[in-house]
This record gives sequence, structure tokens and C-alpha cells, in this order.
Amino acid sequence: MAMALKLLKQLRGPSTTTSTILYRNLRPRFSNLRSAIRLFSDAPLSEPLTTPPHQNPHSPSPSSLNQYELAKFAAIAETWWDSEGPFKPLHQLNPTRLAFIRSTLCRHFGRDPLSPRPFEGLKFVDVGCGGGIVSEPLARLGATVMGVDAVEKNIKIARLHADLDPLTSTIEYRCTTAEKLVEEQKNFDAVFALEVIEHVADPAEFCKSLAALTVPGGATVISTINRSMRAYATAIVAAEYLLHWLPKGTHQWSSFLTPEELALILERASISVQEMAGFVYNPLTGRWSLSDDVNVNFIAYATKIKTANL
Repeated sequence: MAMALKLLKQLRGPSTTTSTILYRNLRPRFSNLRSAIRLFSDAPLSEPLTTPPHQNPHSPSPSSLNQYELAKFAAIAETWWDSEGPFKPLHQLNPTRLAFIRSTLCRHFGRDPLSPRPFEGLKFVDVGCGGGIVSEPLARLGATVMGVDAVEKNIKIARLHADLDPLTSTIEYRCTTAEKLVEEQKNFDAVFALEVIEHVADPAEFCKSLAALTVPGGATVISTINRSMRAYATAIVAAEYLLHWLPKGTHQWSSFLTPEELALILERASISVQEMAGFVYNPLTGRWSLSDDVNVNFIAYATKIKTANL
């Protein structure tokens, strides 16, 4: 354990990586992407968060679904609300992700970030909601929330847990996919896909669906893991094999996207990245914080281009 903590501490330090170099060489639209990354000092909210798109293996599968990933997460669905179980890292990370969401979306929608319910009157969809650990805090912040997941067991658990609190019992949970919602011509003020895109079969098609679900001028928030050597060392080697925070095989390094790749995929789907922030873990305190270091975990806030015709 001491060696693992030492490894994590060493890996937290800043370094010039391929990602940093790519930022400087991408076409003008994204050569300044680094300037959109900012350090947030917002006090984290004491609420938990989310994960991948999953599904009932017997239902029709739109192109972005990965059946192997669905089965993997269905196997541990009952542990979503166990803060010491397989989803412990998400519970620990959730307050920091919510701080980013609250800060960026209050600015985007012109809401008071100090209000207890700043998202009142807004429609949000949490794609790949899992057991609802981000859908619930969003509902408590006033939003009208739909949580969708392709794994039926996740949805059942999410509904049961949400019904325990009148503030979250209004969440509409559905066992479906983003693609199916597009077919139903659903639209939302903000679309969330947190720790999801690294588990889908076709990220480009998935992002097109997210874009189609976002109203023109609306917001899209995506968090994921960078395809960097530091990410391989921390998110896979350390988290899965040394510290056993996650079940072995949770992540496939080749499925990760760099910040530049994600920004370009979103741009092609008529979604423009406005800000990015990294998540940095402190092994001494056991807490996450927002940072300008996007070499491992990162989150992006983007807006739907108003003139897009999707």
C-alpha cells in the first residue's frame, strides 16, 4: 500500500506530455483550448456521482453500445449506493464533479450559484446514470431530471433509492439509450455523460446523439479519462491492480480519449467545448480537487451551437 501511495504521489506532479504538445499544434479553434481550462475554488457539494452506459442484453442495441461493457456493469449493479464498494471512487469524486457542474452551468444559464435550487425550471438528462448518484443531486438542485441507463438492474436500483426522498422521487428513470431518446425527439437544456464515453463502442456516434438531445444553446457536460501514460499508471495499474479501488478490467486504456480528441469529436457534432478542468487525487487526504492538470481524469463543459441543423 505504501508503494502504491508513493506511486500516486509521484504521478500527481505536472509534466509536459503529448497532450500538452498537441494543444499547441491543433488548428486555431483548439490551439487555445488550454486557455479554457481553469482552476475552480467552488466548495464541493456533499453529494455523490455516476458511470457508464449499460443495458438489458436482450434489447436492441444502437451502434454506440458495447455489450461487453453492459454485462460488466450489470454484474455489480447492486453496489451502486455502497460508498465502500466498487463505485467508491465515483462517490469520492462526485462532490468535485458537482462543483464544476454547478459553477459552469450557473454561469451558462445565468443562475445564482448560491441559490439552494439554482436549476429550477431546467430539464436535464443523465445519460448512463447508473444507480442515480448524479441524477439525485441534480434533482435536489432544482432540475427536472431524467436518468437513462441501458442496464435494467441499474434503473431498478436508481428508482428504489430515489423514492426514499421526496426531492428525488420526481426523477424519471428509464431503461433506454441516448439514441432511442433521439428517435423520440426528446430535448434537454443540459445533457450529462459522466464516466460514460470510455465505455461505448462508437464515441463519435454517441456524441452525435448527445448533441441531438441538447437544445440549441444548451449545455453538454462530459467527464472521462485521458489516454496518457499517467492515466494508464493511475487509473488502471494503481486503481485496479495495486489499490484494488476498482474491479480488474473496469477500464481499457485503448478506449480512453485525449482532451483534443474529445473536443474534435464534439466539434464535429456541433458542440463547442468552452471549458475543461482536470481532477487530481490527493492520496494523503483521500480527496479530489479541480485542477488545470487534465493528464488523467478530466471534465468538459460545452455548448450546442445555436445554428446547428442536426
